Amino acid sequence: MTDKLETAREIEALLFAAAGPLTDADLASRLPEGADVAGGLEELASRYAGRGVVLAQIAGGWRFQTAEDLAWLMTEEREEPRRLSKAAQETLAIIAYHQPVTRAEIEAVRGVQASRGTLDVLLELHLVRMRGRRRTPGRPVTYGTTDAFLEHYGLAGLGDLPGMSEMKAAGLLSLDLPPDFAVPDPNAASPDEDPLDPTDSPEFHVDFLADDEAGR
Repeated sequence: MTDKLETAREIEALLFAAAGPLTDADLASRLPEGADVAGGLEELASRYAGRGVVLAQIAGGWRFQTAEDLAWLMTEEREEPRRLSKAAQETLAIIAYHQPVTRAEIEAVRGVQASRGTLDVLLELHLVRMRGRRRTPGRPVTYGTTDAFLEHYGLAGLGDLPGMSEMKAAGLLSLDLPPDFAVPDPNAASPDEDPLDPTDSPEFHVDFLADDEAGR
């Protein structure tokens, strides 16, 4: 029991000092060899249960955060350095539910052209990433969400996104989805998608879209 309590104390120190969530592997790499990470986390979660700060699993990692029922205390103090436009929110929702998705597919769902600036903002904020290239003529870039997306919205995984019926009602999901459609795994490979070439980068992405826009 003493070892378990000491491990919990060490994990507590690491999580308070970390800039973002730490995975089990992150914790194990910093703790003494053979430390019971799972036991320490269990002890820590029990210790903080019902308190103003709780232990939460976010985007595959662990962090301390304000208890959900006390979030209202922070509403007047929290500053949002950059608010997403309605177009950016719609584009982000489409990417989250349809990934891997190309720019043309985003346009098809929204019914309007996707602004290059909108995608650039989402990439800059690390909410989405370039996943690969579709195995179709032109080999368009495909997009998916990131762990930063999950962390930003306080989601343990994509399975915690709002229900598809709610998103359809809001017009953010195509109404003609196949009956077997399921929320995708952002890290899973797609059968019709190739990995990005090592030379691909956000800079190439911007130039690629700029050339594409110019040809319209």
